[in-house]
Amino acid sequence: MASSEVGEVLDFEEYVRTRQEALLRSARRLVPDPVDAQDLLQTALARTYGRWDGIADKSLADAYLRRVMINTRTEWWRARKLEEVPTEQLPDASVDDGTEQRADRALLIEILGVLAPKQRSVVVLRHWEQMSTEETAAALGMSTGTVKSTLHRALARLRQELESRELQARQLEHDERGRERCAA
Repeated sequence: MASSEVGEVLDFEEYVRTRQEALLRSARRLVPDPVDAQDLLQTALARTYGRWDGIADKSLADAYLRRVMINTRTEWWRARKLEEVPTEQLPDASVDDGTEQRADRALLIEILGVLAPKQRSVVVLRHWEQMSTEETAAALGMSTGTVKSTLHRALARLRQELESRELQARQLEHDERGRERCAA
């Protein structure tokens, strides 16, 4: 192996080492199953490795890899086997219209409002944006220990708020049943 080839292999390995988590997050957004996401990323990395020397501007490597992942996912989708089995009776049709997801999301956004701005920022970056503790600390200009303790307190506050709201909902339901009995 020539020294330039060795250099390119090391360059690619360093790139993968530093960008692997972000690329895996991108793969997880493309396919729902975590194992399939890892397979997708590995396939994209294998395809990109063969063309690594052709990427003149390495700052565009993330975009190149994401495009390879999208194309690979599309190939997999087109090649999938349809596992339909004819039956005498149709299965019960259940439609997931996304109402529960929208309600959960609205509740989450509403409950995030009880947090202090610093706590809300930490929760959003760590759990919504899926940043590491170190990335969150760098983004917010605080130490990793501060991020961890702030996150711990924020999650405890969110749990407390959810439990309080659940208790209120149960109490309201109980009161309504009592009123219905009295009216009858």
